[in-house]
Amino acid sequence: MQKIMVLFGLIGVLIFTTNYAFSQEMGLATFQETAQVIIDKSISQNVTASIALQSTNIQEIKIPAELEQKIRENNRITAIVLTNQNQCILGVFDKSCIIINVARDTADTNVIAIQNSTRKIADSFIDELNQTFDTKAKFHSTFIQTNDEMSKALETSGIISGRGTISAVYTMPMEDTESMYEKISAILLSKTIRASGGFYDIAKNLSKEEKSKMTFSIIPLENKSLLQLKLSVDYPNMASSVNEISPLEFLKAEKLKRSDYFSTGTYPLNSILQVAILSKETTNVSDVRGNIIATQVVDGEKIPKEITKEGWVFDPEQGKVIQGKYIFGEKTSIDKNELIFSLGGSELIAPKKIETYFDESIMIVIIIAAVAIAVAIFYLKGYKK
Repeated sequence: MQKIMVLFGLIGVLIFTTNYAFSQEMGLATFQETAQVIIDKSISQNVTASIALQSTNIQEIKIPAELEQKIRENNRITAIVLTNQNQCILGVFDKSCIIINVARDTADTNVIAIQNSTRKIADSFIDELNQTFDTKAKFHSTFIQTNDEMSKALETSGIISGRGTISAVYTMPMEDTESMYEKISAILLSKTIRASGGFYDIAKNLSKEEKSKMTFSIIPLENKSLLQLKLSVDYPNMASSVNEISPLEFLKAEKLKRSDYFSTGTYPLNSILQVAILSKETTNVSDVRGNIIATQVVDGEKIPKEITKEGWVFDPEQGKVIQGKYIFGEKTSIDKNELIFSLGGSELIAPKKIETYFDESIMIVIIIAAVAIAVAIFYLKGYKK
């Protein structure tokens, strides 16, 4: 399951290395809100719903500029994660964690040297991180990835996961998700974003669910960092009974409303809903109640002809893995019933013909699933032309 989730979008991190703008009327903001529902009929039988708020602008998701620069300039740090996920890393139970991922120094030739080198780097950041997050995490252990299996599957050469990555783990008492999300969002999210509602309000409501968990991630890039606050909820053993899919049922909402933060311009790609279904048997999408977006092929990629139009794109629409993305276009909200579709029916989609395009989201993981983003880079390829 973890590999499949990660494969949804490693390419996505590239979108945040450049700010794109392709017309005065239409733009791509640095802040992005993504809702995601994963229905795993294949392995875990769980349904996972999540909201991710992310940016590369430290005025939108606020970490000290000096700390952000220090993280980027240390070329061995690959990620920093704050989470209350259960067993955030092997050997840790019932604790909230700060995990600092460090690339291995090739000069370290044995386990002791690797651990000492990693801890030295991590220790130089933990006090500033504790101050930023208002936490008191203490050193617990270092965890060394001892094989290449995940990195081979992800084609990452160990930079994001796999052999060559070492995690320095700092723990603190477990905090319930509702209070942790309230505190961290108040500290990190700008007041304007919090006051603008949208997906943030849905995440705040989801944080009250019993099995909700929170993760905040810092992924250093070349000239900036990808910052993401994610709230997720697991619904155990529910996937097998789901044949009519109502995404907002799992997000505990009657309506999915975009953030008012985007009301000053046209940013159709900055609020996206994603649904993924993993199945043991081949199935197909049917009886889609909402609109279907017409697509075109650009440089071998299928993209929507008009991203100002609201609706679904499924890629693929049949098989053992089905992925759908809903784009708001010029709409500011969508009702629960407009997002419902079914699996396995004989009527694929009516009345419109569906074509597909390459769907991406990002889940960069350091043992735990940490990051999820919707990516617009292939759309931009078409519209920039």
